[in-house]
Amino acid sequence: MDRELATGPQHKSLGVGRVSDEKKDAHQVTMGAGDVEIALAEQQVKTYYSKLSVWLMVLFSGLAIGSDGYNAAVIGNVELLLAILYPDALTTSIYQRLSNAFLIGMIVGMLLFGVVVDQLGRKTGAVATTILLVLGIVLSAAANGTDPTGLFWMMIIARGIAGVGAGGEYPVSGAGAAEATDENGTMRKRRGFMFAMLADLSASLGYVWGGLVPLLLLLCVGQKEEHYDIVWRTSFALGLVPPVVIFWFRMRMAVSTAYRKSSMRKQRTPYLLAFKRYWRPFIGGAATWFLYNWISIPFGIFSSTIISRTNAGDSLIKNLGWGVVINCFYLPGPFMGGYLSDKIGRRKTMALGFTLQAILGFVLGGAIWPIQQNFALFVVLYGVFLTLGEVGPGSTVVLVASECFPTSIRGQMMGLISAFSKAGAAIGTQVFTAILKAYTNDSAKGDQVAFLIGSGFAVLGALIAFFVVPEVSRQLDDDDAAWKIYLADHGWIADWGDNVTKDPAGVIMDQRSS
Repeated sequence: MDRELATGPQHKSLGVGRVSDEKKDAHQVTMGAGDVEIALAEQQVKTYYSKLSVWLMVLFSGLAIGSDGYNAAVIGNVELLLAILYPDALTTSIYQRLSNAFLIGMIVGMLLFGVVVDQLGRKTGAVATTILLVLGIVLSAAANGTDPTGLFWMMIIARGIAGVGAGGEYPVSGAGAAEATDENGTMRKRRGFMFAMLADLSASLGYVWGGLVPLLLLLCVGQKEEHYDIVWRTSFALGLVPPVVIFWFRMRMAVSTAYRKSSMRKQRTPYLLAFKRYWRPFIGGAATWFLYNWISIPFGIFSSTIISRTNAGDSLIKNLGWGVVINCFYLPGPFMGGYLSDKIGRRKTMALGFTLQAILGFVLGGAIWPIQQNFALFVVLYGVFLTLGEVGPGSTVVLVASECFPTSIRGQMMGLISAFSKAGAAIGTQVFTAILKAYTNDSAKGDQVAFLIGSGFAVLGALIAFFVVPEVSRQLDDDDAAWKIYLADHGWIADWGDNVTKDPAGVIMDQRSS
């Protein structure tokens, strides 16, 4: 179905292209109870931005989310070093605050930038989140104080600032990538796989690097305790690389076709009508992402801790190494989940992954003692447990949160849903930490409790995914048109589209709507 494009001078850049004014021949149709005008362009050359630009948008969005994964994961390994350097100052309360500061910052960033990207544009949000993330990482790496407690508090604040920037990436990258893949019919059909690479594989790679970097740095300094300070500071500082790399590209972003024609820029948002119409995808997306993060984040962050408890007495370097091996099990999941989500749909893929993860989790929990006697078997089963989480919800939650809502509220809904997800991660991390602390004298019992609780939540996730999460049209314009009619029928008048923001010079536009 051909889609209407906003008119304006033809530009070129790496980003979203706008339609030219050539052969403009549109007639207006008034639908619904209000004055909603939908331009139906006939015999018009419709230009969309190039396939290369789509791939660049997905690539750089993936780098941004991968950076978030790295910065979220690296703290678990850094805390192992800090516990050796400052055993008295790193109390349980400080440990928990340090673990959760980034996650709480992310919740703030998701809520804040969900509004920013809808009201002020995708580019404004992208640039601002990158700046905040860089600032937070710099402050984390440079953290200091008059005593270890002061150092930890500066680190907690810095991690919170970085978290705000990282959290903003979800509505920025989710909304931007969804709209980018809608520019081309072929890529729209592969959106599930592309989002799995963008949101899941990149975050998984971030977790792998979050364990690998401290390990390699420890080897570089000869595992000498007097150099641990260099290791943890450098581990934080290397998180700067992805946001710095993508900053130039984000300064060159242009406006997507969907935002150009269907945004409600700088206008009041009809939240009540939005929730009346979209309550089902909102509840389904928020609940499944909450449960996925409740399971995935703590098990990933504490992989090195679990390994050190299971393989007690081994060296720090070996425990970090086993943690990296376990995190590598995240990587196959996005490929399988992305393929399935395009073939059988988002809802069924999510439910399948949750179900398989629950089954394996119950096996691990029920037979934890004999399984842990065979260390290699435990590592493999633990890794497959993480893989199955990525096959299902890991590959689909961001896509569901981006695809199920119209352009004018996509960022805000994405921000709200992802905030619920990080609340799940924060609560899950607190509970996970409490479980491990409660069973310090019986580590196998603590691991058993963690797996059984996680598997129970996976069962709940499977039920919500299958019965609540809807299947929707993969062409974003379909829901945008229906949303406009719905608002008009309820007497809501809006000025649709963004005809003010100018694209940078150099946009490549070579695609027709398909």
